Amino acid sequence: MKMRLVSMAGEILPLAGLFIGNALADIFIGALAAVCLAAGVVFYNRIVEHRWANFAVFSVVVSAVFAFAALVTEDSLFIKIQPTLFNAMFSSLLLGGWLRGKAVMKLFFGAQFSLREDTWRLLSFRWGLFFLGLVIANEIAWRTLDDDGWVTFKVLFVAPATGLFMLAQLPATLRGRIEPEQNI
Repeated sequence: MKMRLVSMAGEILPLAGLFIGNALADIFIGALAAVCLAAGVVFYNRIVEHRWANFAVFSVVVSAVFAFAALVTEDSLFIKIQPTLFNAMFSSLLLGGWLRGKAVMKLFFGAQFSLREDTWRLLSFRWGLFFLGLVIANEIAWRTLDDDGWVTFKVLFVAPATGLFMLAQLPATLRGRIEPEQNI
């Protein structure tokens, strides 16, 4: 399993856009910059790898809708509640699938990883719980922090926590991968 720099850029660039746009102007410009950068990464991925990354496309569309609503209404609440709704939806999908014995993560990442079905289910469960934790954290953050504080929370707490959680899933992912059959 090789590390994909584009995937890393897909996570880092929008956060950088949010942080820098907010620092230079306000949360609205930051959100717009984040959406534009995320869309750029998705289109780059499409051109270079000749595929659409389902999870990334969905994420960009949801972020764009909420950023647009925030710009139209001039209410930053749309930007700040978007992670709650997004993470709650994914938590529900992943945990609901897990309860029914389905590996929902495979729908989003099956093109990138070849894993055993039990590994997909385990990862769906773990990520479902992680997304649920993010829901709770974001609800506390947007209700108690101003716009600048919320952006800082998102960039300096949520992003590193997500990265650390992702790294913590690496052993299970490596154990559960399916190697392509080698021709001898």
